[in-house]
Amino acid sequence: MKNVYKTKARECIIDYLQKNTEKRFTAREIYEAVKPLLASVNRTTVYRNLDRLCEQGELMRYKEPNQDSWYYQYSQSHKHCDRHIHAQCSECGKIFHLEDSFVDEFEENMKEIYGIDVDSSKTMIIGRCGDCKK
Repeated sequence: MKNVYKTKARECIIDYLQKNTEKRFTAREIYEAVKPLLASVNRTTVYRNLDRLCEQGELMRYKEPNQDSWYYQYSQSHKHCDRHIHAQCSECGKIFHLEDSFVDEFEENMKEIYGIDVDSSKTMIIGRCGDCKK
């Protein structure tokens, strides 16, 4: 793993994402959010920091079906996001970390019934959350 340098850009990105842990963002959205806070930041710096934060397990990075952009979400409290399935609200974008026993049962059923080994690190269930249903 590369050395971890604590730069203002890195701290600004982490701070922004920590304040929005239940949301996911494109790199462009993150850049637009931190740009007013740190005038010297450029897109390359943001992309480089996002890549490093993903390598270090602090961010999740994934693509949604029919989307060209990568999405990022802070995952420090979920360091092992590659070991469970995620669900995302189709309206607000909130991410849920599904770590209960029913996920294990789901994965076992997929393998037993359909012969599919589920890759938890790439599995996203899309639906509407309780707040958006109201």
